[in-house]
Amino acid sequence: MAEINLDRVAVVGPGRLGTAFAYKFSRDGKAVTLYYHNADFCRELNETRLNPRHLTGDLARITGSPEKVPRLPKIVSATNDLEKIVEQNDAIVLSVTMQRLPDVLTYLKPLLIQKKKPTLLLSPIKGLASDEKTKELVTPSQVIRNHLFDIPHKFDLLCIGGPFFDVDVALGKPVCVTLAGNGKIARAVKKGLIEVNRKELASFYNFDMVGVEACGALKNIVANLKGIFQCISLGNSIPGTLFARSGVEIRSLSKILGGSFQSFYSQAGVGDMFVTLSSDASKNFRYGVLYYENYTGNPIETHIKVLEKIDGTPEGPNTIKNVHMYLERKNMYSPIFHCAFKIFNEIRKKEEIEERIIQACQFDQREKEYIGFFSRILYRIFPAFWYRRHKGILSKF
Repeated sequence: MAEINLDRVAVVGPGRLGTAFAYKFSRDGKAVTLYYHNADFCRELNETRLNPRHLTGDLARITGSPEKVPRLPKIVSATNDLEKIVEQNDAIVLSVTMQRLPDVLTYLKPLLIQKKKPTLLLSPIKGLASDEKTKELVTPSQVIRNHLFDIPHKFDLLCIGGPFFDVDVALGKPVCVTLAGNGKIARAVKKGLIEVNRKELASFYNFDMVGVEACGALKNIVANLKGIFQCISLGNSIPGTLFARSGVEIRSLSKILGGSFQSFYSQAGVGDMFVTLSSDASKNFRYGVLYYENYTGNPIETHIKVLEKIDGTPEGPNTIKNVHMYLERKNMYSPIFHCAFKIFNEIRKKEEIEERIIQACQFDQREKEYIGFFSRILYRIFPAFWYRRHKGILSKF
């Protein structure tokens, strides 16, 4: 790839994280352009120097008052001109939800084709989608490559993994992210963008993009469950089992999707999962708490009520639906993820929630915590086959 100009950076999608990156990069002297399709939103942000929809309320709560919320500097601007965004920036941060990503790529593609110089796409997206044609689970990077498959010379791709919270990035608290993708490009971004001020933002490199993305998406499901745990009197011990046993399922599913076992043991795996399960700053943890507190007996109705109380979109609820369809099709034994789907989509009585959790954690059919020698060999030979099945003869092994 040609030399990347990282003095200017574009952010597509000025939600919570996109705005947080604008705060951070502008503090480092980068000219940041935020893209949003709504002209009124862009006008208000440019006038007030605050995001009128997202993040500002939480920053006011953390800093103590609305007056103490930092204003975005003049080198940050918002526009609804996507062509201008693509033409003027070598690096574009795709800070959108997994649901919105295909539409964004549809708009971006013809503009990338017209541009003479290739563009670096940075993806901090955390989610998994079901491919419309193959019905396979796909990560954000796989969605991007599938949509832009015929113009690989027009873009390069780098994944930004956790652990990070948008409020910490916005306020300049110490954050260390994971960069995954081409090593040479990752080094350039690390030096020219991420680590301009290492006291605020630093990074580690991981070769396993799919594994990093899978961990980042799947831990949100566990965070939804942890929020439920917070509301039920199950003691202080069982959350440790939830953490450990969900790790088994994350590792297995990550491997099947094309990732590596080792990604779960990185900061993008256990590091990201730890903070997401233990902090009120996590939208997905708060989603679980609010879901239980506002439960009406109707999962869809409860989901809508909870979203009205959360700034931003928790990724877990949509991810678990896609994961569940995949697990059912693969006949894959996954008690924690199965439990999550039942709680947030099917259960009609609140008292059934506690019983589902106990069944998932206490009655796991697997009795060993280690992978035996025979299984390790088969995992290497048949990584997409050798896993415990939910039903049938292979459910015994």
